[in-house]
Amino acid sequence: MTGPQSLRRLTHPMRARLTVLRRDERGSAAAELTLLTPLLILLLLFVVLCGRLADTKLRINDVAHQAARAATLTRTPSQATAAAQATADAALASAGITCQSLSVTTDTQGLRPGSTVTVTVSCTVGLGDLTMLGVPGSRTFQSSFSSPVDVWRGSTLANAGGPP
Repeated sequence: MTGPQSLRRLTHPMRARLTVLRRDERGSAAAELTLLTPLLILLLLFVVLCGRLADTKLRINDVAHQAARAATLTRTPSQATAAAQATADAALASAGITCQSLSVTTDTQGLRPGSTVTVTVSCTVGLGDLTMLGVPGSRTFQSSFSSPVDVWRGSTLANAGGPP
């Protein structure tokens, strides 16, 4: 048997082996996991970044709340501004947030009983410090909070002239 029939016999076993190899899927899951692992790690790091950003925004909101409340407990607008700044610094340190630049703006509206004190806190945070992942850049968080001045509290002007 020479000719095309003997050639078919020789190529047929090789074709069968190649077909078996092509259909064999052993190890494919490990190869796919190896290729997808860096992508999954990046996705996890992105989720961590988003969580830390949300947590920092909540902490800045709390700092503005504390600063506004501290400002309403003072008697003069200059004391209110100083109290808001000091409270914001202390609250940020307590929360573990380091601002590259911090701005605390206080609107006292004369600090009269029944008025409202509004404090705006603006804090620029480096993302490398925030996420502990070395992400470049920074993000500015800003939050405002208004707190009413107690209607029934005494004021230094009313007490200076005797009973109200």
